[in-house]
Amino acid sequence: MRKWVPALIPTLIAGLFANQSTAGEINIKVTIPQINTAEYHRPYVAVWIEKPDQSVQKNLAAWYSQKKAANGDEGNKWLKDLRQWWRKSGREQPLPIDGVSGATRPVGEQSLSFTEGKEPLGTLPAGQYNIAVEAAREKGGREIIRVPFNWPVQKAEQAKAAGQHELGDIIVDLKP
Repeated sequence: MRKWVPALIPTLIAGLFANQSTAGEINIKVTIPQINTAEYHRPYVAVWIEKPDQSVQKNLAAWYSQKKAANGDEGNKWLKDLRQWWRKSGREQPLPIDGVSGATRPVGEQSLSFTEGKEPLGTLPAGQYNIAVEAAREKGGREIIRVPFNWPVQKAEQAKAAGQHELGDIIVDLKP
């Protein structure tokens, strides 16, 4: 074995892990508020990244009932109540969306975490974007919140927005 080969191995391994440490992260906290009503249903929620023209760049989450109801209705029938997301992206998606679809979530703070290079975030081109969160609830209302951000992130940042009815605080933590 040549003398330079053993010295080259640690350098190659360090190079492999160097790219992993530079991957950006987007961590989102979505608060679903407690709503005092006689008939409460968990909201359907969609989370996506949109461009400044409000077109969808990436779908990040779609929380809805994925089981059939007693009357035979499928839960995805009501996804159209997430009007903004449905019109811009949802109706074109094969449901359930792999790695994006999930069950409705209970009241409280819900956390989502995404890493650049891994689906569903994948590779996000440099630019200005919004994290959009839309919620709709049966026998309730509908609300959409947008949190602007720039990508790639140069230093750790946090952006916040607050909902009025169907959504509570939306906190977006960005890490380089």
